[in-house]
Amino acid sequence: MRKSPSPGWHFSWEFYKGRIRHFMKKKNIRKIIILLIVVIIIGVVVVANKSKNRVKPIEVQTEKVKKERIVQTVNASGSLIPKTQVKISANVSARIMNITVKQGDRVTAGQLLVELDKTQYEAAYERALSVVQSGIANRKKVSSELKRIQQLYEANLASEAELEAAIAQTEIAESQVVQSEAALKQAKDDLNKTSIRAPMSGIVTSVNKEVGEIALGSVFQEDVIMIISDMSKMEVRAEVDETDVVSVSLGDTALIEIDALPDTSYKGIVSEIAHSATTTGQGTQEQVTNFEVEISVIGQDARFRPGMSATVDIITDVRDSAVVIPIQALTVRTPVSPESDKNDSSKVSDADTGFKRLKSDVVDVVFVLQPIKDNPEAKSGLFAPKHYPIVEQREVKVGISSDTKFEIIEGLRPGEEIVVGSYKAISKELNHKSAIKLSDDKRKKGE
Repeated sequence: MRKSPSPGWHFSWEFYKGRIRHFMKKKNIRKIIILLIVVIIIGVVVVANKSKNRVKPIEVQTEKVKKERIVQTVNASGSLIPKTQVKISANVSARIMNITVKQGDRVTAGQLLVELDKTQYEAAYERALSVVQSGIANRKKVSSELKRIQQLYEANLASEAELEAAIAQTEIAESQVVQSEAALKQAKDDLNKTSIRAPMSGIVTSVNKEVGEIALGSVFQEDVIMIISDMSKMEVRAEVDETDVVSVSLGDTALIEIDALPDTSYKGIVSEIAHSATTTGQGTQEQVTNFEVEISVIGQDARFRPGMSATVDIITDVRDSAVVIPIQALTVRTPVSPESDKNDSSKVSDADTGFKRLKSDVVDVVFVLQPIKDNPEAKSGLFAPKHYPIVEQREVKVGISSDTKFEIIEGLRPGEEIVVGSYKAISKELNHKSAIKLSDDKRKKGE
């Protein structure tokens, strides 16, 4: 038999029915709709903010660390010059009457090169010779007079004063002869200097005067008539920057390229390093300080010409099996340390990485690829797309370098994968624990 509802239950049902009818009124329905719209807007804003705050992976190229040979060089430019060359100048001033050689001629030591006008020097020689002859005659005369006075003095027919006067005249005559003979010798030497001869064997590499010009024989002014060079021994005189010269040593091997002979390279040995600098543009922003380094060329080439432009690569160090990275992979950052150093007031927080940056000088670093398993955030996809790798900012110690590689002494092992591009990513965008995306079309071989 069906039981009738209890009075209490009947009261509750009637109560809720009344409340439902109350909320279903038109005014309350409008409020509900407005409330739903507000909730939807808030949800959209929250989702948008989460999307905005998602970390965007940085596209990079990577390469595995290798062991290989690395050669450190110092590059410099200079000129090809004969190791021995002599500038031929006149020792007396006179007009050039004859030049017996031309540029490119081979000469031997003692060969006549230039003849100067002898006229005035021949006349000077004749005058000096005449003075000598006159002096000798006078010396002979006073010597005879001295003998006569001595005989008279011994016979008490001449005084002591007369004897002393005769002796004095003899000494004067002797002195005059000595002086005149010296003048004759000088005149003869000047006359001989009008014929200029080769001081050594070699090739005439420059002729600066012509017949009819005046050759100046001043010791205070260089007036070069021609240059003779020993082309069998050549060297490059290169200007090495002050920051590089400290790594250059005597005996270092050098590779030499002559601009005019691009098809051939030559070897050389550092033979001399200047102890004093040459500075250009002193006191300006373009000031450059260099040291001259001489490199002796090993072997010869008939095509060599003095003054040819040359480039040298001086080998200053070699590592046969070094851990190396591409030069563009190295950058600088402030060091990072674990978050555990919370009480160190010298550090400031990096909210993005959970690390603290040291307030100190920057250090050399590379960015090393880390496995996805070491990146818990990657699995959730909360702050970035799922399954992306990250990079570790790792401090390294650099050794020698070549034009394209750095030697890494500490901080990396062969086989580790590092970021090698792009330049913008390495120099500006990447930080410790940055998310990365490998560029498929630009990824380096050796992955």
